[in-house]
Amino acid sequence: MRRHRISGAVMTHPKRLPAAEALAGSAPPGALRVVMDPDPGGRPSVLRTALAAWSSIEEGATHQLVVQDDMILSDSFFARVAEAVEQRPDAALALFALWDSRNGAAVRLGAMAGARWVRAVGEYFPCVAIVLPRPAVEGYVEYGRQRLDAWPDDILMRQFLLARRIPAYVSVPNLTEHDDRGSISGNAFRGPRRSVCFLPDDRVGDERISLEEVSAVPFCKHGVAQCAVRVPGPGPERWLHLECEDYLAGWGIDAERFKSAKIELTEVPDRRAAEGTWLTAFTMGFVHRLEGRGDSVSRTAACAESLATIGPGGVSHHQGEERIAELRAGLDRIARAGVAAGLEAGAAAGAGARPVRAGRALAVVGAASPLGEHVVRGLTDRGHRVTPLAAVPAEGPGTGHDAVLDLRPLRDTTDPARTGVALRLRDAVTGRLGAPVTLRTGDLYGPGCARRSPIGAMVWNALRSRPVVLTEPPGRPLRPLHVYDLVGAVDRLLERPGAAGVLELPDGTPVTERAMADAVLAAVRPVGTETVAGPARAGGADAGGADAPPRAPRPEGWKPTMDLHHGLHTFMQWLAYEGLAYEAD
Repeated sequence: MRRHRISGAVMTHPKRLPAAEALAGSAPPGALRVVMDPDPGGRPSVLRTALAAWSSIEEGATHQLVVQDDMILSDSFFARVAEAVEQRPDAALALFALWDSRNGAAVRLGAMAGARWVRAVGEYFPCVAIVLPRPAVEGYVEYGRQRLDAWPDDILMRQFLLARRIPAYVSVPNLTEHDDRGSISGNAFRGPRRSVCFLPDDRVGDERISLEEVSAVPFCKHGVAQCAVRVPGPGPERWLHLECEDYLAGWGIDAERFKSAKIELTEVPDRRAAEGTWLTAFTMGFVHRLEGRGDSVSRTAACAESLATIGPGGVSHHQGEERIAELRAGLDRIARAGVAAGLEAGAAAGAGARPVRAGRALAVVGAASPLGEHVVRGLTDRGHRVTPLAAVPAEGPGTGHDAVLDLRPLRDTTDPARTGVALRLRDAVTGRLGAPVTLRTGDLYGPGCARRSPIGAMVWNALRSRPVVLTEPPGRPLRPLHVYDLVGAVDRLLERPGAAGVLELPDGTPVTERAMADAVLAAVRPVGTETVAGPARAGGADAGGADAPPRAPRPEGWKPTMDLHHGLHTFMQWLAYEGLAYEAD
């Protein structure tokens, strides 16, 4: 006898009514009712239809299930949902996660550990198939109605769950698969949108088994091995956005040392996909072993399937279904080899402290900010012993700092052409801090950066499905510099100091406002542009205005490496998933 009763809805639009009716018809009688977009002729809005579906919760039901009309349900879908609700009656339950997402990566970690559910991580909360307890349903309907034009429904759902402190889980394996028949809400640009791990014949298991906490979540997106790292300590949940290579370097791990010949022997012509898959899988194996979940991974079908989708998910933004199918077997072999090597590296690292390295003792002033957190973490991962400070330390010897990095000038964004950070190295003879090296950062963007900048405003609009705003006459040309490249430049100067003065970090070629807008539309969402009247600007287009300072030299032996497309995507992810913790709507 079950203690809870679940009502359900299939949310749809008139264009997709036959699919919704077919899905409802495939369910047990009365399990799913079709709920239509209340304003089908209006601006496309998933949230508008979702709120109608949540509002349809039946009298006497303790929970509501909402499924989008393009989902395929597993054979045990309703039985597993019912059992999961019995075990976690107060939780939000997502029954699907994309194969290139962070929650999808958390599902992989859960599958490797033999879990049936995993705690959701720092990202949107998947809403294509989801269960909420009644109090959460009622709260979300009110919350969403006040924010109809603010955010996509899945980002809004995560904000709501965090604000109400509602525990959130994702199923392992997923209980639904996406039947990719085209998007009417503007998501077709993403490429194939598949489950991280869908086993249609999966049966009900011990739904009490869950993976509750993960400190790092490696995932592959746009062919790049990335890692979301949880900020330790009390307070609201926060995540840093890193690359897997940097995360591993922080543990003293050079993944190349563990790379076997298997990656070279596989017949995968897409080298970027192969490298991204291997490094992601390696980091997953490393995290699994480091966090004490064993020296091997689960032998379940869920684990095997979840590893097999690392590579396909990682290339899904720029490859079609047929090409992905051709690459899948080779990428699967690479993923399994990567996990095995990562387990070996995790054993070598052990469960103890990070290794001591020979980097500089560095004080960072102005680090009490999201940007400061990312800079401090990046320099720490490169081996430096970093101490955040509120002010520049004393000039005399014996303070324990080899260098001081002052981030406070970045707070002034009124003149990006002159904005920069100040790096001062301690003279070995006098023991005093030398004259500063000013590192001009131009238009800094990426994780930790604010949205109130020309690049930030473009990304902010695009991720909320609003047009990117251009000005006429065009705004000044932009000199983008990613946060990761700022960290790399500081690291280079700490290892190979140069003379005091001014150094230029952005690439020498400026990016026009129009070109940056096009890059944002390609990296974030193709929302289009609108043009408004802007102030007249003095000077030539390449000069950045009559008063622009002359270009300074670049640090010797260093140049920025971040690809603009990938860099903009990392900025978008941070603004959407973490930035709202620091900035009001």
